[in-house]
Amino acid sequence: MVKSQAQDHREMPASPRALDLPPPFRLVALREAGDAFGHACAGATELGAGALVFVGRYDVAEFAVVLEPEEVLASARRSFYAGMTALADALSALAPPETPIAIEWPDRLAVGRGRVGGGRLGWPARAVEEARPDWLVFGAVVQLVSMSRKAPLQSPWMSLADAGFGEVGAERLIEGFARHLMGAIGRWQEGEFGATARDYLARLRPEPTTRLGIDASGNLRIERPGGEQITRLDLTAALATPSWLE
Repeated sequence: MVKSQAQDHREMPASPRALDLPPPFRLVALREAGDAFGHACAGATELGAGALVFVGRYDVAEFAVVLEPEEVLASARRSFYAGMTALADALSALAPPETPIAIEWPDRLAVGRGRVGGGRLGWPARAVEEARPDWLVFGAVVQLVSMSRKAPLQSPWMSLADAGFGEVGAERLIEGFARHLMGAIGRWQEGEFGATARDYLARLRPEPTTRLGIDASGNLRIERPGGEQITRLDLTAALATPSWLE
């Protein structure tokens, strides 16, 4: 399965511009027709932790990174929040001043009122909730420029160019993502997942007067005024199908 995936999406010796990635990230560049998320999931065991699969395209930033969690799957899925926060922080660093960057739970990335992309998480098909999975893959796609009338993302959508970012290349966004992700993972390893949760929740578009939290399994806890009505949104079910991908 891994071999056929590699044959379909052949790797290139280098990306259009060499990415400046912090250790332990290692670049795996695919040709334009490649599938970063599919390639990373299919070859995660061979690629190993830190492999960052990148598709060399002009219109979108498409990439995926292989992770090897130290926790059981039920709690390790919370790494999705670290990935989404790192993606939003990287985008915010490139945005025009006072541009609102938000996350729509769990996986959509928005600039102002328009969606520009999103993230997704993969894990082994036979992984057991209470055992440590061999790997996780966080993948993302961000629309850089509009290339056709047909939207690659579900409406309402827009590109970074539409939002006034100018000519932001995929390389700069991915470099920023890698640095922010390393910071989030470092804090988590020191026992500070709470910091990542707070960063993620701070970017959410909550309903007015609600209180939000993330439990040990990554589910979103919504408490409305008075504490009489509490809702939990299941992360595992939400990640089964990316809500932003057409």
